[in-house]
Amino acid sequence: MAARALWKGQLRLSLVSIPVELFSATRRASKISFRQIHQPSGKRVRYEKTVAGIGPIDTDDIVKGYEVGDDEYILLDPDEIDAVKLETKKTLELVQFVGACEISPIYFDKPYYLVPTDDLAEDAYRVVRDALRASDKVGIGQIILRGKEYLAAIRPCGDGLLLETLHYADELRDAEPMFNEIKDAKTDKELLEVATTLIDRKTAPFDAASYSDSYAEALRDLLEAKQKNKKTPRVSTSDDSWGGKGENVVDLMAALKESVKTTEKKKPKRKAS
Repeated sequence: MAARALWKGQLRLSLVSIPVELFSATRRASKISFRQIHQPSGKRVRYEKTVAGIGPIDTDDIVKGYEVGDDEYILLDPDEIDAVKLETKKTLELVQFVGACEISPIYFDKPYYLVPTDDLAEDAYRVVRDALRASDKVGIGQIILRGKEYLAAIRPCGDGLLLETLHYADELRDAEPMFNEIKDAKTDKELLEVATTLIDRKTAPFDAASYSDSYAEALRDLLEAKQKNKKTPRVSTSDDSWGGKGENVVDLMAALKESVKTTEKKKPKRKAS
C-alpha cells in the first residue's frame, strides 16, 4: 500500500515557497497487537463513550472542555478551535539555521520524510537540500500536525530532506533533580582504563539492520506454536453486533537573491509566552 501524506503545504525560505508533502519515516506494521476478550463469553471488550446517569452517547454531542476550576469547564465547539487560524497549518517557514550538531538529542521527537509534491518543485527543493548540506546547517521552523504545533528541524537525508519534530523547552523535565543524588566522586583510574579499553574493542560503525526486536520475534514464535496447537483455546467474535461511526515555484534565482537583500541579520522572533 502506498504511503499516505500526513501533511501537505509549503516549505518557505524567505521569498521561495516549495510545495511539499510529509510522510512518516517510521512504521508499526511489524508490531504485534492484541485485543481484549471477555473470557466467559468469548466476546471482544468494547469501549463506549458514556455519561454517568445517561449511558452511551452520540459522538456528535461531544465538545471539548477546558477545566478552569473544580468540576468547572469552559466548553468549546470543534469549529471554534478550527477557526484559530495559524499559518503553520499550511506553511513551514525556515526562520533560523543552526549547526547540525548544536541540537541536543533530548529535543528530538519523531522523524518524517519531506518530499516535493511534483516535478516543478524539485529544482527549488534540491537547492535547499544542497545548501543545508554544504553549510552543515539544520533549518528550524514550526508545523501543525494532528492539531498541535511542533517545533521542527529540517536536514538533508540521502537524496531528500528529513523533518524531525522537536520538544519545546518547557516539555522537558529538568535533569538535575534526577541526578543530584549521584555523588561527585573521582572515578577509579584502573577501572576507567578497563572500561575505556572495552569500549574501544566494541566500537564499530552503527548499523541498525544488525539489530532486531528479540521480544517480538519470541512472541511471534509463541503465537505460531499456539496457532498450530489444536488444544489452544479459541473464540469466534464474528457474531458481535458492532457499528462504528501546486502551485508553480517562483523564479528561484530571483527569489533567492531578493531574499538575501531583504533578510536582516537578526535572531528570529520568539513567541510571547
